[in-house]
Amino acid sequence: MTPPLLSLVRKDLLIEWRQKHTLFGVLLYVGATVFVVYMMSGQPEASVWNALFWLTQLFVAVNSVAKSFLQEHANRFRYYHTLVKPSTFLLAKMLYSILLLLSMSMVSLLLFSVLLGLPVEQIALFVCISAVGSISLSVVFTFLSAIAARAGQNAALMAILGFPLVTPVLMILSHLATKAISPVYQSGWWTLAVALLLLDVLVIILGLILFPFLWQE
Repeated sequence: MTPPLLSLVRKDLLIEWRQKHTLFGVLLYVGATVFVVYMMSGQPEASVWNALFWLTQLFVAVNSVAKSFLQEHANRFRYYHTLVKPSTFLLAKMLYSILLLLSMSMVSLLLFSVLLGLPVEQIALFVCISAVGSISLSVVFTFLSAIAARAGQNAALMAILGFPLVTPVLMILSHLATKAISPVYQSGWWTLAVALLLLDVLVIILGLILFPFLWQE
């Protein structure tokens, strides 16, 4: 990684740390969601647990990652334009989002296991799937946030574009997690993992191609 990329990631991390109310707000949302589910249904069965976990991850991504570009002022974009390449700026935002959502995913998994139980037979595999899911959701929502921010801060555009992109990601993650939860080994999980990886690579390539044009607007 180049020094400008590291500097941009460090800048975003420092801003996130100084604005602790945003970070703690996401943590409060995760904790409140898990606690309410626990009070209403106790420890659900494995399939329900899996669905609740990924729904929580989706809303955490929307609340924490999707704002990465939308919180930037237009004048600040012009300033960044004089410092770094648009591809470097986009990759820095994606890397920052990945680090943020990875930490939130681990906190979510810890809270789920404490309050709702952990109906997972292959814990290491599920942790890896959670990490891959965090990377996928971060990449997708950062890409959507970049488009929405350069289209007049239109958050509705992100919701419209996000549905066809996020739906296959969540379906693949849910199927992968089911294989980790099942007590019986299920083959073919690597096919889903490769499909998810290819989708992430496609989104990154599209972002690197399209964002320089959006940057010039």
